Amino acid sequence: MAGNDWVNGYLEAILDVGPGLDDAKSSSSLLLRERGRFSPTRYFVEEVITRYDETDLHRSWVRAAATARSAEERNTRLENMCWRIWNLARKKKQLEGEEAQRTAKRRLERERGRREATEDMSEDLSEGESRDTVCDLSAQSDSTRGGRMRRVNSMDVMENWASQQKEKKFYIVLISLHGLIRGENMELGRDSDTGGQVKYVVELARALGSMPGVYRVDLLTRQISAPDVDWSYGEPTEMLNPVNSENSREELGESSGAYIVRIPFGPKDKYVPKELLWPHIPEFVDGALNHIIQLSKALGEQIGGGELVWPVAIHGHYADAGDSAALLSGALNVPMLFTGHSLGRDKLEQLLKQGRQSREEINTTYKIMRRIEAEELSLDASEIVITSTRQEIDSQWRLYDGFDPILERKLRARIKRGVSCHGRFMPRTVVIPPGMEFHHIIPPDGDADGEGERNDHDNSANPDLPIWAEIMRFFTNPRKPMILALARADPKKNITTLVKAFGECRPLRDLANLTLIMGNRDDIDEMSSTNASVLLSILKLIDRYDLYGHVAYPKHHKQSEVPDIYRLAAKTKGVFINPAFIEPFGLTLIEQLMAYLLLPPKMGGPVDIHRVLDNGLLVDPHDQQSIADALLNLVSDKQLWARCRQNGLKNIHLFSWPEHCKTYLSRITSCKPRQPQWQRTAAEFDSSGSDSPGDSLRDIQDISLNLKLSLDGEKIEGTGSLDNALDNDAAEGNIKEENAVLTLSKGVLEGSQKAGALVKEDNNTGAGKFPAFRKRKHVFVIAVDCDTTSEFCEIVEKVIETVSKELGAGPIGFILSTAYSISEIQSLLVSGGLSPSQFDAFICSSGGELYYPSSSSEDSPSGLPFVVDLDYRSHTEYRWGGEGLRKTLVRWVTSFNERKGDGQAVAEDESGTTKHCYAFNVKDPALIPSVKELRKMMRIQALRCNVVYTQNGTQLKVIPVLASRSQALRYLYVRWGLDLSNIVAFAGELGDTDYEGLLGGVHKTVILKGVGGNARKLHANRNYPLEHVFPVDSPNVVQSEGSSGKNIQASLVKLRILQG
Repeated sequence: MAGNDWVNGYLEAILDVGPGLDDAKSSSSLLLRERGRFSPTRYFVEEVITRYDETDLHRSWVRAAATARSAEERNTRLENMCWRIWNLARKKKQLEGEEAQRTAKRRLERERGRREATEDMSEDLSEGESRDTVCDLSAQSDSTRGGRMRRVNSMDVMENWASQQKEKKFYIVLISLHGLIRGENMELGRDSDTGGQVKYVVELARALGSMPGVYRVDLLTRQISAPDVDWSYGEPTEMLNPVNSENSREELGESSGAYIVRIPFGPKDKYVPKELLWPHIPEFVDGALNHIIQLSKALGEQIGGGELVWPVAIHGHYADAGDSAALLSGALNVPMLFTGHSLGRDKLEQLLKQGRQSREEINTTYKIMRRIEAEELSLDASEIVITSTRQEIDSQWRLYDGFDPILERKLRARIKRGVSCHGRFMPRTVVIPPGMEFHHIIPPDGDADGEGERNDHDNSANPDLPIWAEIMRFFTNPRKPMILALARADPKKNITTLVKAFGECRPLRDLANLTLIMGNRDDIDEMSSTNASVLLSILKLIDRYDLYGHVAYPKHHKQSEVPDIYRLAAKTKGVFINPAFIEPFGLTLIEQLMAYLLLPPKMGGPVDIHRVLDNGLLVDPHDQQSIADALLNLVSDKQLWARCRQNGLKNIHLFSWPEHCKTYLSRITSCKPRQPQWQRTAAEFDSSGSDSPGDSLRDIQDISLNLKLSLDGEKIEGTGSLDNALDNDAAEGNIKEENAVLTLSKGVLEGSQKAGALVKEDNNTGAGKFPAFRKRKHVFVIAVDCDTTSEFCEIVEKVIETVSKELGAGPIGFILSTAYSISEIQSLLVSGGLSPSQFDAFICSSGGELYYPSSSSEDSPSGLPFVVDLDYRSHTEYRWGGEGLRKTLVRWVTSFNERKGDGQAVAEDESGTTKHCYAFNVKDPALIPSVKELRKMMRIQALRCNVVYTQNGTQLKVIPVLASRSQALRYLYVRWGLDLSNIVAFAGELGDTDYEGLLGGVHKTVILKGVGGNARKLHANRNYPLEHVFPVDSPNVVQSEGSSGKNIQASLVKLRILQG
């Protein structure tokens, strides 16, 4: 700040006030005299210049200096400025103190959780074993520490690998939701959402689509049909052509290759920033689920021999896509991968350190808590977390509750030794730097001693490329070496420091030109305020240092012209610089290798790149003088320049897309294969079929037999790999439960056989109904969370009565979705005079269990007229902690009761506990911690589960992490073809803590006013408001004035289910 004119002017203004300000008896300002001894000069120097930077302060001072009409008015304004400084500094210190307390508390919580987890895992490792395990993990994570990245650099090895993979036919799904995504002429830099991530995911999809063993790649994103964007973003599909079409692999089928698939969701006809997409995630998930199932069916006909071909993995990019990928992974039971690109907790810490906004203000602006929860869920659900650098793992992911590097090493060590992890899971972190397309690289002619330079100068004097002419028109002497920077006009890109370094170093100005490629713009006034402010600052600096003829800053460039820009810098023997404060990886650092020089910052991904390539210098982006010295060194020392160029040429292949994809695919194949367990052909999935008893029986037999085969298979596969051992660990501690499940499976099968016989006599029984979900014109899901059981029964009766009366006996169905166990549901149905056969399915225990009605209960072990869907249990088994989780919960309950001095404050509910739901009774809901605190506690101990408070907080349900009432509906779509758009869900104004999951998506929702209002206290301590989860203005959501038949009818008319 010492070089800023406004600071000097501010100090002069303070001094102009006179020495009386330091004298308590001074009469120059009554206000200051009343406040006692106060030295604005000393305060400003000590509290502001040395430790505070506030842009608004500058603006206020400019206004004050411009409008002051007299010395008295000037002094008054100065006084107000001083006190504003004091208030700002006090606010910053207060925020820093609060954040320091939070950090200390979080550190203690993590240490306590790690200690408790270690106590459960009582078998300690010896020092030698620990050291071996850490080394093994480093190798598994592709760490770049201490040497080059482990990458294939032999064409023979790559060809051998390709021949081994050619028989495979993978289907891979990538998800990247925000920004403007298309295959050609990407508008990178148009806005903050359309940057390096867009380029990365498009090139990754294209490269994967050309790899041996990959049949189909889908990049799912948002369909945008808005007047302010190009029409191409509204196209439903776009094929990504291979880079080398003449050398592309042999055509495998009509659906093979890589595609951008655009799913419509969110505001229609409007392009919105990523912060506003959160409420619309469920709508995207439902649309994406429909696309994947339809394509899986088509691929099954082409390459699957009639069996559906499910994705081998779903890969989410950024937090919003990670949230979506987790839900899709749970609905389909396929492996999930995640790449954060930039992380919410890291951004939150950086913003809090600035001290300009409180946590609440940051959350309002950036929806940061919603983003962080999505990233935590991604850690819960992911098998692999892919990063570009080791720094991202060590410095950023360790900020999250769900990831602990120390605990990860302990878990991996136990898996390696075949020791139980007691239900704890941690995703594997893998460093895979992004790849690069080399087809446009043209090595410069000539050697490093000048022959090539003469040719280059001749070419640059007569440029034949439009972008070259556009750049060189700025220069007085275009023959000088070019210093090139390519970044958005964003404060964190630190371009202003580069311009200052260039402007204040006369030898550098004499030797080189500076080119700034700062995105595309038409009018500065049309840019965002932040970008416009940075650009104006740069223009002022150019004017201050009189850099006209030395600096180029073209307004437009095409993405396809970026290689030509790099080539121009190489022809002039120039230097590429990335002065950003923090760069997670930086694709430009790979792209610029055609210029063969690198000057990245000393933080983030550039450190890893420099270690591998050794083709440039590292500088501190905050040190202006170091930047100037390094640039001068590179453009003046020809031997150094030549050495850097040779190193870049020698090692550039380490970042090719084929090698990136080879590592990527090897990681996918290392995951334990997961997909829907039942065996149904594509023809059966699409067939309307007959609703015969035999079909029903066959489906129930599939449910029973599939579980048994799955359990036996898991025991056999358990020793196959580290990942398999980790996934099977939960089952090892539950032998008794497995036997009980197999017994129940047998009972279901026998009960179903008798049910099938009865169906022949009575076609209205429930056993023959659930294969017909896809035939239903409408399915009504009753998911109200009432204050009393009597109110619940009344609403169920009223909904069934109203719907049946208005729609008759047509193709309609009902599903009951509650937190009650199946035995509690049976009691409620009996008390309400209802029959199980009136319903198609029962979603119980907050989504932990799924049942169907049965005609007979004589042979059922439970003695109830229901059959359990064991495929659903298998579907939601992923990362279920089992007995290890239950022991941790019981220990927490005991500790909590001791602290409260009440042995029954929280008590285990054995009657409500099932294989996939641990239930607890709560005496006083006001005393228990919030859902977010319980989730945090579980994640810190590497226990992955979904925590739900029900019945106004009087019960606690703990279920599998990817199980929920909303996910159960998606499962019914995948399993039985239930059309989600035909669902009408009834919910209250509020409800259990999983309430918001029932409202979003493509289904329709009726909110019954006055129902569930007492649950408001459950939602009072949320990380983020409900409007960050579902769209309050959705046309699919209507509010009913009450729960009477007339009100329900009116709501169905609004939804166009009934005609008015």
